[in-house]
Amino acid sequence: MAKLIYHVATTLDNFIADVNRDAGSSIFMDEGDHVTDFIHDTQQYDAVLMGGKTYEYGFQFGLKPGEPSPFPLKQYIFSSTMQFDSNDQVELIKNDATDFIRNLKNKEDGKLWLCGGGELAGSLIEHQLIDQLILKVNPIIIGDGIPLFGSSKPRLNLELVSLKYYSNGVVKPTYNIIYS
Repeated sequence: MAKLIYHVATTLDNFIADVNRDAGSSIFMDEGDHVTDFIHDTQQYDAVLMGGKTYEYGFQFGLKPGEPSPFPLKQYIFSSTMQFDSNDQVELIKNDATDFIRNLKNKEDGKLWLCGGGELAGSLIEHQLIDQLILKVNPIIIGDGIPLFGSSKPRLNLELVSLKYYSNGVVKPTYNIIYS
């Protein structure tokens, strides 16, 4: 069975983007040792999963619908409104994400990376499908934005697996999620 890991950058007040859906360098530090670690960390994953809005974020950098994001992994995009033909690298999932991901976890081995989509993450956490959180907590508070779990307000017990500090103030805790 595959393990689903929500590995995402967040502000200290748990936002993955600001109110304008910006998740760029004005919020998240894009220089420092944590960036090198992040690139290395992404190589452990067998596939990447993301919500449609997270995928669309790449359009401002020239990505076109159906093209893979910069990650050299199989990509699953969850959106009921997006239109493009799936291919070997990028698969558009329009039906229920929770059922699809439950089946994917059951038929695959290895690690699946949920890289973004607060609403998608909220739905998956409510269905107890996320196994681990890896948060790149940036030393900034923005007050409002896209919450880590969208509109979901989960109550979770977490087991700290590791904690790494970076000289620029970024902290990277890794937690296993304990569902009761």
